[in-house]
Amino acid sequence: MENKKKSPWTLHNIILVALIAIFSGIIFWGAGFLYTALTVALTPLGMAPFANDILMGLWTMAGPLTGYLIKTLGSAFLGEFLGSAVEVFLGGQWGAGAFISGLVQGIGSELGFALTGYKKYGWFGLNLSILTTVVVTFGWDIIKNGYGHYAPLMIVALFITRYISTFIFGGLLTKAITNMLDKSHLSVSTN
Repeated sequence: MENKKKSPWTLHNIILVALIAIFSGIIFWGAGFLYTALTVALTPLGMAPFANDILMGLWTMAGPLTGYLIKTLGSAFLGEFLGSAVEVFLGGQWGAGAFISGLVQGIGSELGFALTGYKKYGWFGLNLSILTTVVVTFGWDIIKNGYGHYAPLMIVALFITRYISTFIFGGLLTKAITNMLDKSHLSVSTN
């Protein structure tokens, strides 16, 4: 008899990714309005670029959440990328450009779990995913948004702001959500 390896992509996991993507996409879409208001408020102070980094944690939380819950190769990427697709289909202000953002953010989220060999999904793996998300997305913004033209102190301040935001939404909020799901006794985690 042939010994077949069971795919980690069960119907349960596929539905969970879809649900996270839908809820995250709605949050991403709503964050666009918040971004506009924050940019308007910070522009007179010469701090408009901080709007992007203050909210980056909201825009990148789907990847760490999905990767932490599903614990499977590609889950962090899919959660983030599909969330961006929902944002696009809802008519988000960045249009199809959100697909590219979702691609970059998904790669950043997935990279952290990949660096552990997909073996450490605890606080360490989650924090590594947060760090790689920040590094990859910040590198992208150096290219896309011209962050490289800012003064070195401004670049450092933007990076720290992005890290704090991503840690709060991708780390602390992810941990709080998974703790609440565990207390509810719903079978969400795949391990």
